Formats: sequence, structure tokens, C-alpha cells
Amino acid sequence: MIGGMTSRARRAAVVLTVSMVALAGCSQGTPSTSPSATTTAAPANVPVRPMDQTTAPAATATGAQPAISSDPAQVADDLIADEQALRDPSTPEPALTAAARRQQAAYRAIGRHTDWDAIVRPRIPPSLLQTYDLNVDARRQLYPMTEVKDTVPAWQILAPAPADELMTYYREAEAATGVGWNYLAAINLVESRFGSIKGDSTAGAQGPMQFLPNTFAAYGDGGDIYSPRDSIMAAGRYLAANNFANDRDSAIFRYNNADRYVRAVNDYAAVLAADPAAFAGYYRWDVYYRTTAGDVLLPIGYASTSPIPVEDYLAGHPQ
Repeated sequence: MIGGMTSRARRAAVVLTVSMVALAGCSQGTPSTSPSATTTAAPANVPVRPMDQTTAPAATATGAQPAISSDPAQVADDLIADEQALRDPSTPEPALTAAARRQQAAYRAIGRHTDWDAIVRPRIPPSLLQTYDLNVDARRQLYPMTEVKDTVPAWQILAPAPADELMTYYREAEAATGVGWNYLAAINLVESRFGSIKGDSTAGAQGPMQFLPNTFAAYGDGGDIYSPRDSIMAAGRYLAANNFANDRDSAIFRYNNADRYVRAVNDYAAVLAADPAAFAGYYRWDVYYRTTAGDVLLPIGYASTSPIPVEDYLAGHPQ
């Protein structure tokens, strides 16, 4: 979220998301550095695996989290299979979405279990090791930023805009502002799971790129804060105005005053720079919310106008 505040209520995926959860307490600090995360111009034809919008809601209609093994070695082997399926052009849509959901759940579990590292990481093949390291690091940066709630939020969870449309907007913003498409995509992922979350943050940030209204008025060029295109273009303008070209991390830090946030955005951007096809997995990630009862998956179709006690929600929506 952006808008010049020194302390902010945040949301993050969940990434990360998308694991998206309520973030809080970002403070001023020195921007972190991720040497492997470099700005990369979008290839002329970035491969986009479009989600079938007619089947997307059904993929998470029950709100049940994908089952993963409690054995870290099996988690590693299943993650490898899912990473490979996400990169295989012949993988059909239902299997693609299932692989992405399991991929996300695996990274969330690995992120929480540092004690698994000695078992999981040696099983990852060299071709996937950089992707693995960056995804795990992003998760470990964002998780400590999340505030634990005893309610689920007053949000709507929607299917994101079509993947090819989002990619067009990232390219357009990069061409206009010089901000790498992969950084805009990474911020879009962390902020709102590509616009899946419809609801204001506790600090009043709005839209797919989580702008405070007064900041969007300055950078939105008269557009709509809830429009994917307008908000992505505004994010490019904001980052460019904050010297992204010469001090990338400082510009990202201005977007959210937290070193962990900077590092997580750099991590996801580096994955996309190395392999733009990774967008297919991120695009299909679920929305998670961190609560006193554990991480709760909020499926497409979730809607509430007020917070719901988490135990009440879970009574009707077992995970």
C-alpha cells in the first residue's frame, strides 16, 4: 500500500500468497537488497496460460485447502512434480489449477518449517533451485508481517482479471514508465492476489495495487482506483517518480515502508524475470487469511460486509 504513511496496515499474499493476509506495523528502515532480482524487459511474447473463467470459481468453491503431506520429503517430491506440471504446455486447465494450489500450499508449509530445510532443499533439482529459494524466502519475509486476527475480513474474493489482460497492462506500464513488468506483477500479487481481494485495508488503501485515494489522485491520471489497468499504470508512475530506475529498492520501500516487503517483491520479480511462465502458477494461487485458528482459505465467491468470528466461519467452511 502506498501513500506516505510511516505505519501501515498491510495485506500480503500469500502471495503470498496469493496468499493474502492482513499486514500491520510496517516501519521505516533501510531498503534491503536482493542481487538476483533484476529488472527485465518483458519478452515480446510472454507465455500466458489463461485460466478458464468458467471453471475458476469451482476450483475453490468449498474453501478447502489442498492436502499436502506431513512428510517433508514427500512435500519436496510433490512440489517438484507440480512445478514441472506448471511449466508443461500440455497440462490441462483443471490439473494446472490444482498444481498451482498445491504449489502455493507447499511453499506456505515450507516457509513455516525451517526445520524441513535440510530435508527438502537437497531434493530440489538444480533447474528449480533458484525458483525454490526465492519463493521460500518471499514467504518467510511476508509471514512475520502478518497480523493474526480472530475474525475473517469484510472482503469479497473475486476471480482476477484474465491473465493475458494483466500481462498487457504490465507491459504497457513498463513501456510508459520504465518500471519492469515483473516488478509490477510481483506487487500486484503481494497486494491483492492480482485483484482477487475487493475490500479496503485497515489504513484505507483500495484497489488491485492498494493505493490510498489521495496518492492515486496524484498518480492515477484521472483513472479508476479499482481498474486493473489504471491502478497498474499508476503504480508504474509512482515507482518511476520515486527513482526506480536508479534506486529500485528505495522506490519499492516507498510503496511499503518495510524491508521485508522490498525483499519479497524482489524475490517474486526475480522468479518472473528468470521464467515468465511462472506467472501461470502465481495467477492461480488462493487467498489465505491468518487467524487465531490458523491460516484460512477464502475462496472465490467469499463475501462479507463485516468481519466474521473465525470459529463461526470455520463451522460452515471447514478447511
